[in-house]
Amino acid sequence: MSKVTIVGAGNVGATVANVVAQKEIASELVVLDIKEGVSEGKAMDMMQTAALLEFDTRITGVTSDYAATAGSDVVVVTSGIPRKPGMTREDLIGVNAGIVQGVTQNILKHSPKAVIIVISNPMDTMTYLTLKSSGLPKNQIIGMGGILDSSRFKYYLSQALGATATDIEGTVIGGHGDTTMIPLKRFATYKGLPISELLNAEALDKAVANTMVGGATLTGLLGTSAWYAPGAAGATLVEAIVRDQKKILPCCVSLNGEYGQKDICIGVPVVIGKSGWEKIVDYKLNSDEQALFNKSADAVRNMNQVLADMKLV
Repeated sequence: MSKVTIVGAGNVGATVANVVAQKEIASELVVLDIKEGVSEGKAMDMMQTAALLEFDTRITGVTSDYAATAGSDVVVVTSGIPRKPGMTREDLIGVNAGIVQGVTQNILKHSPKAVIIVISNPMDTMTYLTLKSSGLPKNQIIGMGGILDSSRFKYYLSQALGATATDIEGTVIGGHGDTTMIPLKRFATYKGLPISELLNAEALDKAVANTMVGGATLTGLLGTSAWYAPGAAGATLVEAIVRDQKKILPCCVSLNGEYGQKDICIGVPVVIGKSGWEKIVDYKLNSDEQALFNKSADAVRNMNQVLADMKLV
């Protein structure tokens, strides 16, 4: 028996919930939102697909009633305003910081042992805020961004190769931002073959560039942030935790000397299990990759400074 809570019933939160329910990752799923009727309506709508899609997950929608979330094993935080065209993830920090901090405090009252997954943007800074304001062990706080960015990297590589994305391995580390993420070209493979041997440098660099602006591209097309891939990425992380899969996934976690960084939450490969993230995997970056990672960390730290200026950490 497992219980998962999704805080925020917008497009991303509802998609996380839908995937979790359809894959029967949790036996009980609570969707919470501050807007009256939204979570209740979406929960009912999803439950009305249970007979058609043959799943047994019980979904409950509530308005701001955190008591209903009590005893959750995993809590996914998607709350906050989404990006609009022309906005960066960093533009969201002032509004979303207050929202995420309030959500964290309410989670702690009812599910102090829960693993908290942060999706709200700017994700690295919101993960850092959640860690600092919760006082929870660092392994219980995970930012989702690298899973999404890596899925986008695999998509663009698959388009360049004319191959299925499921046959491709590709990892993105660093900050979850258009200028801070680092698609690792050197580690990208197609059925075990280095993609650098299958694509020329121009094509590979284009896939990297497209990945880095993948979110902004969709925001421009949709007029708001994407939700299908972010929602599926969030559900993938929930599944790895609930089912204790020991998967290696790129996630935003707290570093204490790993990859040459301290006192920061940023994307690196980690082993995911029932207790959250269990260990950081060292990819042994070369000098160029480490320089990019250090630059990314500096940018994330600059965003974190806004929290300090606001006296939130």
